[in-house]
Amino acid sequence: MSMTKFILILWMCSSVPGNECIKIPTPKFVFDDMYDCTVYGYAHSEEIIISLTREFVNEKLVYTKFACDAQQVI
Repeated sequence: MSMTKFILILWMCSSVPGNECIKIPTPKFVFDDMYDCTVYGYAHSEEIIISLTREFVNEKLVYTKFACDAQQVI
């Protein structure tokens, strides 16, 4: 019997031309449903941005983005 798990993928990005998004690890990345994955993605994104300085975020135009990908597991 297979079931669906949700995998969190999180990137840190910069809107500065020439910079690309980089995938960053998260303490937790497998979730039982979309809700938990999404809530964790937003909460962890907030933690990341808060851990940076205001000057760094504003100078480098830093933001995060994430996706919760459904995966079938056996």
